[in-house]
Amino acid sequence: MEGHNYLLDAVIFLAAAVVAVPFAQRLGFGSVLGYLIAGIAIGPWGLGLISDVEAILHFAELGVVLLLFLIGLELNPKKLMQMRKPILGLGGSQVLISAVVIGLVVLGFGVSNTDAVVVGMGLALSSTAIAMRIIEEQRLMRTETGQSGFAVLLFQDIAVIPMLAVLPALSGGASGSWLDVAMMLGAIALLLVSGHYLLRPLLRWVVMSRVKEMFTVTALLVVVGIALGMQSLGLSMALGTFLAGVLLAESEYRHELEIAIEPFKGLLLGLFFIAVGMAVDLGLLAQYPLQILGAVLALILVKAAIIYGLVRLFGGTAKSRSQVALLLSQGGEFAFVLFTAARTEGLLEPSLNAFLLVVVSLSMMTTPLLLIAQAKWFARTINADSAIPENEQFDEDSARVIITGFGRFGQVVGRLLFANKIKLTILERDPSQIAFLRKFGYKVYYGDATQLDLLRAAGAASAEAIIVCADSPEEVMEIVELCQHHFPNLKVLARARSRVEANQLLGRNVDGFARETFLSALDLGRQTLIALGMHPYKAKRAEAFFRKLDEMRLHELQPQHTDDVTAVTRTKEARLELEELFDLEMKGDSERHQSWNRDS
Repeated sequence: MEGHNYLLDAVIFLAAAVVAVPFAQRLGFGSVLGYLIAGIAIGPWGLGLISDVEAILHFAELGVVLLLFLIGLELNPKKLMQMRKPILGLGGSQVLISAVVIGLVVLGFGVSNTDAVVVGMGLALSSTAIAMRIIEEQRLMRTETGQSGFAVLLFQDIAVIPMLAVLPALSGGASGSWLDVAMMLGAIALLLVSGHYLLRPLLRWVVMSRVKEMFTVTALLVVVGIALGMQSLGLSMALGTFLAGVLLAESEYRHELEIAIEPFKGLLLGLFFIAVGMAVDLGLLAQYPLQILGAVLALILVKAAIIYGLVRLFGGTAKSRSQVALLLSQGGEFAFVLFTAARTEGLLEPSLNAFLLVVVSLSMMTTPLLLIAQAKWFARTINADSAIPENEQFDEDSARVIITGFGRFGQVVGRLLFANKIKLTILERDPSQIAFLRKFGYKVYYGDATQLDLLRAAGAASAEAIIVCADSPEEVMEIVELCQHHFPNLKVLARARSRVEANQLLGRNVDGFARETFLSALDLGRQTLIALGMHPYKAKRAEAFFRKLDEMRLHELQPQHTDDVTAVTRTKEARLELEELFDLEMKGDSERHQSWNRDS
């Protein structure tokens, strides 16, 4: 494309994202749908500003590749083995049952046996990019929903390998299919062996050069190089980079790799979503609206029903069953890869292929909307019997304290206040325990406390204090900042998962905070001293002295950690905090420890 202005294309992509994504966020639709809308607007069936959709889509797949690499960095081989049951059981069952059911449904519309197998396999796959982005945005990765969804997605990525390998056999070229499978397995084995012995020395050599930007270059080289090698062998690029991430999960370079890759992942994932929006053939949709929309609806219903049943069979809670079902109900980006490969093997008629691509693209757009509708349905049905009154309707009997998050931490706080006759309003995002808690007199509502309107409706302007007990540190800080900005008379107390969050809360000048495991760990240490023969009184004094010393250190280190932690990963921040703490302990506390021993 000689003379093509790529700079102009870049400006169009950036401008579309800047306009559409914040607008979608303000409407509560999420960034994914914003990117998809931007793609439709600038694509061939919108304003026609960009025409080469296929080339953009292939390039933007690197966003999915980088996403899987970062996920791999979070999962060392030991964790991966611990997840083998949901990966093989839940993930394997979903792919097999979905492929069979969808294939049988397609057969009823006159499609050939071989094409039905291809369609069943392709539509059984969900979108890793969309599902993982939503899991990340809604902070679900540590929840049952996030873990189950990730297990299914990981197996789907693995399943792409045998699916691609079986295509030659379906087209009549079975002679080379087993050789292809052997080559693919050999490539994975080569990746695992070479990655184990070569990646760390390579990174160590680059770090020794002391050229800062070379580490970023090397990180991108590793990821893109592995992706290219996998693609040349007909393998899933995302699976290859995921395995590379797993190999580096326990290396000393893990956190630096996360920092280097994270900005590129976000940009390329956004580009991928825009490309998917551009790929929606609105002309075909206008020609066959009922058939396409019917196929999209059927795909979502079939996959959601299968996933819901399987998650229930594997012991998932009511909330996780419905969330995972909708989260994975769409078609996925690997369907594009599978259907394109099938076309090169002489499978799938061109008209059927075009029809399927539109169905998959539209189904991907439904997921953010379905999850928003589900959240609103939860809020309406769960809170229907005791709706939260508007702020101006509160009287002197209103709750004095609001608690956000009523998990294992919030429940202890709530029980103590409730036992002392303190009126509470509790905001909880898990609907499965709300009805149960209401039976015991708790005023519990379903809702997201990061929403200003909900805080107002819950009485934040008239309450005396709010206790932020959410699981996610990012969510805790978001609620704290929201309350301090809009409700200056409200006392704000919060849960800190670690010293990092404690430093952040100190920087925000909250009215109080508690480190989640600190006091329980101190108590266990005191019990250990007694078990070792120390007098209980001396052990108690040792505990009190250590607590005082640690709190002093927390305040001493706090000015060094007032910057936004999003500049670096939370884990790295915690490690730097620990290094500085130990350094202070080694340098200046020998006299205090001697005084401690004398006083004890």
